[in-house]
Amino acid sequence: MRIVFMGTPDFAVETLEKIIENGYDVVAVVTQPDKPKGRDKKLSPPPVKECALKHNLTVLQPQRARDEAFVQELKRYNPDAIVVVAFGQILPESILHMTKYGCINVHASLLPQYRGASPIQWAVIDGCKKTGVTTMLMDEGIDTGDILMIREYELAKKETGGSLFDKLSLLGAELLIETLKGIEADSIKPIKQDDEKSSYVKMLTKAMGHIDFTKNANEIERLIRGLNPWPSAFTYMNKKMLKIWDADVSEDIEVPQNSPVGTAFISKEKMYVICGSGFLELKEVQLEGKKRMCIEDFLRGNRIENGMVLG
Repeated sequence: MRIVFMGTPDFAVETLEKIIENGYDVVAVVTQPDKPKGRDKKLSPPPVKECALKHNLTVLQPQRARDEAFVQELKRYNPDAIVVVAFGQILPESILHMTKYGCINVHASLLPQYRGASPIQWAVIDGCKKTGVTTMLMDEGIDTGDILMIREYELAKKETGGSLFDKLSLLGAELLIETLKGIEADSIKPIKQDDEKSSYVKMLTKAMGHIDFTKNANEIERLIRGLNPWPSAFTYMNKKMLKIWDADVSEDIEVPQNSPVGTAFISKEKMYVICGSGFLELKEVQLEGKKRMCIEDFLRGNRIENGMVLG
């Protein structure tokens, strides 16, 4: 099978590696243009491009995938299928229906739930017990195509956005290979999604990480895990940003009456924060300009007064 692979971030690299490992003929790799990064704004290639060049594959980086010139260029590779994993551009109908087997997408949720951007992080933030990956035939909608295969995954108790990202990247790569084999064997019957059961998730922003301590401790703890490592959850202490990388929920803690939410207090070398319901025990933090550290090291190096209000 001749395959054109379309993807951009780290999440897509594992799938490309698996396709190559299983002997498929990757005739071209399409990814987003290089982007400036760092203080010097030096152009940096996407992870998928780096992977493709490592394997001496042809790389295409269109500014707009729907431009007719690019569509015609893609046709010249005569692919049997196009595999799409977090490419980052909306594909035109001319590409969606270009090949014998269509455009096969790997999406990191159990469709039709969690269509759209950032399904991995939202599964953690929302407290899902399970999530997974779906392969589907792409259509003109956003993650609305017919389902080919699904594989579930149960979230660990302390799952983070980062750990789930890595696990679903591998799971998606394995499922994609199963899907390609099933398509070739004509053993997969596409299933239409139930739109009435669908849900959409929005893109993550840095502002989402600003902790609102009026919410309950369980909700905040999930937010901290879901936004780890990016964009990260944070509050402010003495006008400096304090990132919170890890925390636990505590219930039976004695605090002075009428203490407002966001109040921090120290007990037995542990640091707690009052929430709208329950308490948050901070486990790993990072003060602006400093490195990440466990709370014991943080308390040894910083003077925290009981009654200080964060936020």
